Amino acid sequence: MSPAPAADDLLGMEYFPIAEVRSRLEAQNGGWEVLHESPNLEVGVLVRIAPTSDPPVRHTADEVYVVLAGEATLEVEGDSRRLRPGDAAFVAVGKEHHFVDYALISVLVLFTR
Repeated sequence: MSPAPAADDLLGMEYFPIAEVRSRLEAQNGGWEVLHESPNLEVGVLVRIAPTSDPPVRHTADEVYVVLAGEATLEVEGDSRRLRPGDAAFVAVGKEHHFVDYALISVLVLFTR
């Protein structure tokens, strides 16, 4: 009988401790942490806490934001949408965007590559 594979040897699956990372970043007054990087995907948690601003950015990949906690307005090149926990938003490659009007916003971010 062969031994069970180590967690790192499992193919096709990876665990992300999203709640743990979110709690840590919120306790540190915000930040960004990458949870996964692969040839086709990057996954991370972003936390912004006022009065820290979220500067406008453009990325070289499509991305999806999934709100974990808090609420904010996502502005994307003249369009805006209020996001709350459970909401998700897609931002196309190259579009300038940022969060505004928040006390705290915690999001799961998924980037294509």
